Amino acid sequence: MLEIHKYYVFDENQQPIAVQISISEFTQIEEILENYGLVKLMESAEDNERLSKTQALQYYRSLKGKNVDN
Repeated sequence: MLEIHKYYVFDENQQPIAVQISISEFTQIEEILENYGLVKLMESAEDNERLSKTQALQYYRSLKGKNVDN
């Protein structure tokens, strides 16, 4: 499980208004969400149609805009 180191930001009334996390942790969260979205897309394909590994990687690359490891 991903450990997230959160830093809370408070307003003048000491009410929490935001959370800060490191860029590296944010990047990991972003990748997890993208992978989850890709799985959901594959699951929702009509007629139980599944994407091949090549098709999935091609779609994933289009989302990321950069190379992804095979």
